[in-house]
Amino acid sequence: MVDRDGYRPNVGIILCNWKNEVFWGKRVKEHSWQFPQGGIKAGETPEAAMYRELREEVGLSPEHVKILGRTRDWLRYDVPDRWLRRDWRSHYRGQKQIWFLLRLLGRDCDVCLRASEKPEFDAWRWNDYWVPMDSVIEFKREVYRRALEELARYLRRNSHRRHYSPREAQREASEASVLQRG
Repeated sequence: MVDRDGYRPNVGIILCNWKNEVFWGKRVKEHSWQFPQGGIKAGETPEAAMYRELREEVGLSPEHVKILGRTRDWLRYDVPDRWLRRDWRSHYRGQKQIWFLLRLLGRDCDVCLRASEKPEFDAWRWNDYWVPMDSVIEFKREVYRRALEELARYLRRNSHRRHYSPREAQREASEASVLQRG
């Protein structure tokens, strides 16, 4: 599904732990690291796509996370021609993304990179919130920078909880689970 301007709707996920470090996934059989992301299917909301991608790429369910914020508008990037299949070049320019900032309420051991038949990542790590942009593929750097800058305010807003403990995160996860079932 590509819009009339040539952009495919997509979601990006910045998942942070209780120390405000972010999840960084290594693409299968590559030496590149990135945030989880994926396309929005026809009829799907950005939030529903985010939860689906979170499950497929990271193995986490809604009860494992709390949404802290999302970008107000679409952030776009163009994919260089050399990265495009020849038959896409006439109508596809790149992706437009809504980014979500999530807090992990579960534990590191809840992450499962083999939750889908075709895993996106074969390794992962926690990284400083301000990911070194030179480790991001060049054509995505500006979108990553803009998403991190816009969403950082949600971490500052909760600065009194900046380093909340794993026990507090587990309590929040339990409360969120009860709310979702109720």
